[in-house]
Amino acid sequence: MTVLSSGATIDTETTSALPSFPGAERPEPDSRLRKLVIRGVALLAIAVSIVYLSWRALYTLDMASWWLSVPLFLLELHAAAGLALFTFSLWDVDTLATPTERHKAHARVAVLIPTYNEPTEVLLPSIAAAVTLQPDHETWVLDDGDRPEVRALAGRLGARYLARSERPHAKAGNINNALAVIDADLMAVLDADHVAAPAFLTRTLRYFDDPRVAVVQTPQDFYNLDSFEHETNRTWADRRRRQARFNEQALFYRAIEPGKNRWDAAFWCGTGAVVRVAALREVGGVATETVTEDIHTTIRLHRRGWRSVYHNEVLARGLAASDAQQYQSQRLRWGIGAMQVLRTENPLVVSGLGLGQRIAYASTLLGWFDAWRSLGYLVLPPAVLFSGALPIRAHPVTFAVAFCGTFLIQRVALALLGRGFAPQGISTVFELVRMSANLRATLTLFRPGRQAFKVTPKGRIGEKRSRTAIPILLSLSLVVSLVAAAWFVLSAAGRTPLEYDEPWAAYGAAFWLAVNSVFVLAAVRRIRSERFAGERRASVRFSVAMSGRLDDSPCRIHDISLTGARISIPAGRAGALRSDNQPHPRPLAIPFGGFAVELAAVVRSLRPAGDDAVVGLEFEPGQDQARARLALALFNAQLVPELEPVPALEPVPALEPAPALEPAPALEPAPALEAAPALEAAPALEAAPALEPVPALAPAPEPAWVVAELVPVVSERVSVVAEGVPATWVEAMATEAWAAPAQAKAEAEAEAETTPVIPVLPEPAPAPAVLVDAATGTPAPAPWRRSADDVLPGSPAKASPAEHSRRPHAPISDLARTLRAATERP
Repeated sequence: MTVLSSGATIDTETTSALPSFPGAERPEPDSRLRKLVIRGVALLAIAVSIVYLSWRALYTLDMASWWLSVPLFLLELHAAAGLALFTFSLWDVDTLATPTERHKAHARVAVLIPTYNEPTEVLLPSIAAAVTLQPDHETWVLDDGDRPEVRALAGRLGARYLARSERPHAKAGNINNALAVIDADLMAVLDADHVAAPAFLTRTLRYFDDPRVAVVQTPQDFYNLDSFEHETNRTWADRRRRQARFNEQALFYRAIEPGKNRWDAAFWCGTGAVVRVAALREVGGVATETVTEDIHTTIRLHRRGWRSVYHNEVLARGLAASDAQQYQSQRLRWGIGAMQVLRTENPLVVSGLGLGQRIAYASTLLGWFDAWRSLGYLVLPPAVLFSGALPIRAHPVTFAVAFCGTFLIQRVALALLGRGFAPQGISTVFELVRMSANLRATLTLFRPGRQAFKVTPKGRIGEKRSRTAIPILLSLSLVVSLVAAAWFVLSAAGRTPLEYDEPWAAYGAAFWLAVNSVFVLAAVRRIRSERFAGERRASVRFSVAMSGRLDDSPCRIHDISLTGARISIPAGRAGALRSDNQPHPRPLAIPFGGFAVELAAVVRSLRPAGDDAVVGLEFEPGQDQARARLALALFNAQLVPELEPVPALEPVPALEPAPALEPAPALEPAPALEAAPALEAAPALEAAPALEPVPALAPAPEPAWVVAELVPVVSERVSVVAEGVPATWVEAMATEAWAAPAQAKAEAEAEAETTPVIPVLPEPAPAPAVLVDAATGTPAPAPWRRSADDVLPGSPAKASPAEHSRRPHAPISDLARTLRAATERP
């Protein structure tokens, strides 16, 4: 039971249905038998493809219709090459052994959260989760939007804030700017919408015991499971045959990237990664020549001999594209970046890479050209039906057996290599959805020039739900297919001048026309679905089944987000809510296994539902501390810590009864005290000699600078006042955070080693000190304060308080720590 601020109690021990995010764990390693089957089928498919293509090239090409025969053969050749690269990438996805966790940092760690225009509702859970990570670290919010509300939010949650006046090179430039400010050996990078799991650092830091490891990347996964990229699907290639939540990016992040470990070719994916700062500085920082700075930077690291590691366990979740427009915009940017890499630092030809690394990079970068194969398969059937030309010269039965056998074995191999993360049907639909964006991206390979970095919109993108327009290529494909089908029917009935010399070829083309149309219609339906219309909500709403209290009365909570909730109450209590002419905040208490989060909410909607009334609540603005606790509870609800078993205590032997005490003897009366002798009189003191007068001190010169705002900028080292600043200011500007006595600092560090940390979310940070000229009011020169490192000869001055705010890293709240304890189970 928990006592609320109002005095009411709430049962926080009741089991509740909280949000669940399945599939975070590391996939089970392939058994020896399964591995042999997968590799055997893949090699068989490649061998069959080689035989089939050789037969096609030597005996079936009809050069009289070369404009159809040659393109069709090239498409089949491209598909076989893709299968070979896929086999190379997924030959072994279990090559990496998982190291033990590290709960105490042996290096200085900083967690960076770059942001530009993401709303605070998206940023809040990311910052709250980042500051709670263990072991000790600094959390920095890198705001290229230079927004006061983000600065205030970071301060309230215990993160440091850094903005820059000029913003070249987008995210890459933002991180490079931070490299000149932070003092760390390792930096973790999380996108503004990515919420880290509590084990994010403890599971990844151990890899850096290898001094050549520069990057440790983890999978990108998502918490908005109703996004455009998600679908419920079951695939026969999954050995567990479970009804899974398909994620369009799962194939890459849970199979392809782990497979790159075998070739030391796993690359940084921009978020959910930890990077060695020294390695970054060796290659000149984050690459700025392309809009995919992550893979480009990894190529440079690999060329210098640094290693990369892929840890195949979900340790952070973000926001997937909520509609087709976001999805296509994201793929267009990634594809443009891939083409820029091929132009500027092509891994196929640059020096310093091994053969395995070159092929692994080629598999990823050349995969963007698959869109041309998809387009070719859409164009060829109508071309055959309209022209009556025969692209293949072979006996119908012979060709049918050869083609169908090759096609089926290729599909089986692709499904097995994908380890269940690539269901063939839904994967084909997504190929068509992104086809237009990928085609546009590949064309930029032949149009040199810098492309602008466009941030994918996150959170609320409009007040109205608007559906995405159909890409013109898909619309054109449907129209052409419909006309081609009508033409084929009329021609087969003798109603057109066209006669098919080989009817079986026309019927085969009509069959593929119908199959293609089904997949195109499925893609169009997904793009135009009302389910994936523009996002109106500021934050993701999770379905839950929980008991709570509204106005100290019981209620049921059905869904909840960081901005509101939907609850149900008995219909009899709805009258009290309707009687309010002006909505006013009401306390909503939400239980989380051992504690409760209280938020002030306003009623925004009320409708009957049988014996109950469904109430829509909107949380009052602010309440960042309470919303941070709510975010930690929602995102970490499935956390199950691994506990060390406590040894059983030995039973304590029973005590023997104590012997009876003998009565104490009576005390004798004390003798009377004799009178003390009188004290002799003390001799008189001699008069003290008169003190000589102290000479008057010369008046101190009046300083040219005065403190405008007396708030220090905190550093983990004692700050040093630069030469030229009067010493009398040191006492005025210093606080207990500036220069604690060395003994107290040592005692605090010793206590931190033995005492469990129960962090609290900090109070708002004060503004940094600013020196201004007493006469003119102009700001003081930048090097008015330097760190101990900066005063060494030849050391450049670091950023001044006008450029950033440094605050001591603040611990998390008691309730956040209680959340972890409450979710533990032996």
